[in-house]
Amino acid sequence: MKIHEYQAKEIFAKYKIPVQQQVICHTVEQVATAYETINAPVVVKAQVLVGGRGKAGGIKFCTTKDKALEAANKILGMDIKGLTVEKVLVAKAVDIADEFYVGLINDRNTKSVLLMVSAEGGVEIEEVAKTNPEKIIKMAIDPLVGLQPYQARNVFFQVMKNGNHVRQAADILVKLYKLYMETDASLAEINPLVIDNKDKVIALDAKMNFDDNALFRHPEYAAMADYTDDEKLEVDATEKGLSYIRLDGNIGCMVNGAGLAMATMDMIKLYGGDPANFLDIGGSSNPQKVVHAMEFLLHDKKVEAVLINIFGGITRCDDVARGLLDAFKIMTVNIPIVIRLSGTNAKEGRELLKNNNELITAETMGEAARKVIEATKKA
Repeated sequence: MKIHEYQAKEIFAKYKIPVQQQVICHTVEQVATAYETINAPVVVKAQVLVGGRGKAGGIKFCTTKDKALEAANKILGMDIKGLTVEKVLVAKAVDIADEFYVGLINDRNTKSVLLMVSAEGGVEIEEVAKTNPEKIIKMAIDPLVGLQPYQARNVFFQVMKNGNHVRQAADILVKLYKLYMETDASLAEINPLVIDNKDKVIALDAKMNFDDNALFRHPEYAAMADYTDDEKLEVDATEKGLSYIRLDGNIGCMVNGAGLAMATMDMIKLYGGDPANFLDIGGSSNPQKVVHAMEFLLHDKKVEAVLINIFGGITRCDDVARGLLDAFKIMTVNIPIVIRLSGTNAKEGRELLKNNNELITAETMGEAARKVIEATKKA
């Protein structure tokens, strides 16, 4: 789960990591009040869960109240990589003497938290990794002992010359690691970590992601979620026992098992089609899950046909058939549906559906994929 910069900075402040004075604003009027509260030059920053805000014009330095209002008018409502800016952060401007990148992330290769530090602050770290990977210092942190202060100092001595700056930056890094572990984060990033003209080290930006599987331990962070429409669908699906990810195609897929779901999508692509989603109804034998799955598929207006591909193991084909019949009773289906049932109680499932003229049956995955693609062309 991702959170906004202003939310991450609020968490940073709780851990005594120095950040600027800031006010979150949803309207231009609130920006005017925020400027008066801060009473200094400010930076107006778009709050969207995507990178590249500066390049898109979503970050403006403002020396006067009028300029702050002008910036807010331009940024609020702006589209940045498909996301609409609904709020801006008004933060006290900082005179930057130098800037750095600091990040913590889970690393599967070392099975530990990976620390990354670079003197190339203020630049997207992916770009640095691509063009100048040697400028990124990486260190795997021993999970048994954690990040030690001397290790933090050693890292910053490689990119900073002033001992006072090193001590401040190392203190921030130790606190960042503590925050990372205690909040069950999967990413904690400061870009840039800056030295201002008064020799203070400050986290000028903040980015945090949380491990979804640990959110039950942190309801206060789960409440910070600002999901897009597609993400809301995915969360809703999870609550109903489904695994659902929306894609850009026109053929809806309902499958039991992640492996079979991937194979089904591959089969559709092989025959020239385009899957509209990944939807795994799981291994339980519950007709209601089929009803929920159909609701998700039909909710997507881009779906022109549906392929249901069930290989019964724990999931019984007759239960899937009953769920499908229940779905037909409570919703209007105006698109073709191709179904293939195989495995546990497949014969019984096909028997239940044999008199339903709304369904197109198939014996194999290949046949099902071809039929659903043909159905979209006729629709």
